[in-house]
Amino acid sequence: MTAELVRGQNHALPQTRLEIRVTAGSPVVAGATLADEGGTVHGAEWVAHPGAPRLPGLEVPRQAAAGHRLAVDLGALPEAVHRVTVLLALPTGPGRPVRFGAVAAPFVAVTGLDGTEIATFTLTGLDSESAVTALELYRRQGAWKVRAVGQGYAAGLAEMLADQGLTEAAELAASIQEAVASGLTRSVAPPPPRTPDGERARRPAPPAAPPSGPAATTPPAVASPATMPPAVTPPAVTSPATTPPAMTPPAVTPAPGPSGEAGGGVPDAGVPGGPSAGPISYAHPRRQTSTPPPPPSTAPPAAPGQPARPVAGDATGWSMDERLYNQIWGMFEDLARAVAAYRSAVDFAESRMDQELERTLSDPRSRIGGTGDLARAAARAKCEELTARAREALDRDLAQLAAESGVVEPALPAPYAGWDNPVWHGYRVPMEIPMALRLGDLHLPERADLRIPLLVRLPLERGIWIDSGRTASEAAAAAGGDRLRTLAMETAVALAARLLAAYPAGEFSVHVIDPAGSAAGPLAPLTASGVLSSPPATGPAGVSAVLAHLTRRVDLVQMAVRAGAADSLPPDLDTGEQLLVVNDFPHGFDDRAVTQLRYLADEGPSAGVHLMMVADREDARAYGPLLDPLWRSLLRVTPVADDHLADPWVGHAWTYEPSRIPPGSRVLEQVLALVAAARRTGHR
Repeated sequence: MTAELVRGQNHALPQTRLEIRVTAGSPVVAGATLADEGGTVHGAEWVAHPGAPRLPGLEVPRQAAAGHRLAVDLGALPEAVHRVTVLLALPTGPGRPVRFGAVAAPFVAVTGLDGTEIATFTLTGLDSESAVTALELYRRQGAWKVRAVGQGYAAGLAEMLADQGLTEAAELAASIQEAVASGLTRSVAPPPPRTPDGERARRPAPPAAPPSGPAATTPPAVASPATMPPAVTPPAVTSPATTPPAMTPPAVTPAPGPSGEAGGGVPDAGVPGGPSAGPISYAHPRRQTSTPPPPPSTAPPAAPGQPARPVAGDATGWSMDERLYNQIWGMFEDLARAVAAYRSAVDFAESRMDQELERTLSDPRSRIGGTGDLARAAARAKCEELTARAREALDRDLAQLAAESGVVEPALPAPYAGWDNPVWHGYRVPMEIPMALRLGDLHLPERADLRIPLLVRLPLERGIWIDSGRTASEAAAAAGGDRLRTLAMETAVALAARLLAAYPAGEFSVHVIDPAGSAAGPLAPLTASGVLSSPPATGPAGVSAVLAHLTRRVDLVQMAVRAGAADSLPPDLDTGEQLLVVNDFPHGFDDRAVTQLRYLADEGPSAGVHLMMVADREDARAYGPLLDPLWRSLLRVTPVADDHLADPWVGHAWTYEPSRIPPGSRVLEQVLALVAAARRTGHR
């Protein structure tokens, strides 16, 4: 039976290896402190938090999220530790809630490794507090218990840590929030919300249910053996307990349509004041808000004891594109969790070996005869056995995911596919916007040939920064400055071409700022095909003109949306989406231009204006911290392979590789020629 605790109540813990699961109505920071028998936390090294997530017997998530899993092994805690206190805090930053009273009450559950709940606690009654001590695990007379605490702190994380006895509480609180901000900056976009039971829908699928009913699902394919320690893997950013079971995430700042629902794109083919003119919405026109049906069961039956054969599009969704999108995100999560399980098991095996070796060395009897050598050999053998079992489980999971990738990759539509996919040779300008766009590939060192497509939702909800700096990585330094800048601009051109190819004719425009005219070579595919709205802007006057034009457009659209007067927009205003590609920032930018660029980065996406910057951050150091918010607002990608991106579940460092045009291929020119022809014949 699960114990539903109230504030101050305690409950005995029947086991020592546990998970603490947190569900909140808004992203929260999760951490924990270790304390001695008197309740004293002896320093920052006794605090597990996103910047230092691992302590002996304890691991916490690396990022702020609406759902967390903390792993606790009470038997592996140091002997001096008698109390583990779980802390929650709201992350700081613009647009984030500043008090728990403004969000749904957090829910905390202590579970076994199999997910069986032992005790739960809902943190009700919070108001102005921005940090809270959720619960504590404490040792009493050799046995462990859990107590519901629910003590809130209006002054936030610093006050809570000071109450734990830390003298450097303010400094530690600041470093935790900085680690959270850094994690959000390098993290890829969160995945779509989960299905009603919180797992990705996998085969075998049940018979189709009515569209209004919940989709039945089965657990994901990846799992770690019961003999291994739990992988400390926070769940997706959204939680089934607090999020409606929609398979597509909400749009960014959607303007309500006439009936109160999200609009379907630019009204009446984008003609202001047309027969169906209404508020302009840059929400995806086909994003559903109800639960999709389960996927059709098309997989052939598997042999007894064998995993099911992979099938492309076996996730839930309203269309094949959506099912493939959700399947790719499911593969991404499965790979992250499988590797986390393996790494956690290896860490556990090595930690156990170290403890056994330490005990052996500290025992005087081990110095007699060969006792010590035998004990050391046994400890190492046990470590190797556990590691081998972990690798065996990982290899099994990786093989299943590789088989799935082998059938999914050839089935991808053009926006999801690599440039080497034959689907591009049959490309036709679409009639509708796809759900997502491929920016490149991600992989982990455990199996570098298993690539996961990095998909981002359309319309873009975040600008893109292509880092042309030589200090970004060893690969960047080896490329050389001029070569790296060329590669960065070629990456920008390929991504801009993908965006143009993903939209219906005339619904997406690209502007380019190239202050010194140094990118003429890489820009040739765009300029020669005629898909640009105007020639690349050069010189201070050109930079000023383009920024003034786009800034004015954002201002007018925002005012029209707020006033509900889309029909009042100037007739010559292009209400289609716009992309601004900026090369070699900050060269050619004065203070006013920098301010306008920051404005476009912050306000542009909600008004259909998106930013793609090709820049070396070191070149902008003269501006000091002024531009830090700009860099943090953009998704950083690199023109060469670099392990800088983090997943939203575990926080692994994934190696990103841009999607390149195959050597000698003319696919880019062919696609852009079709886009240009469609713009000439079908432009609004």
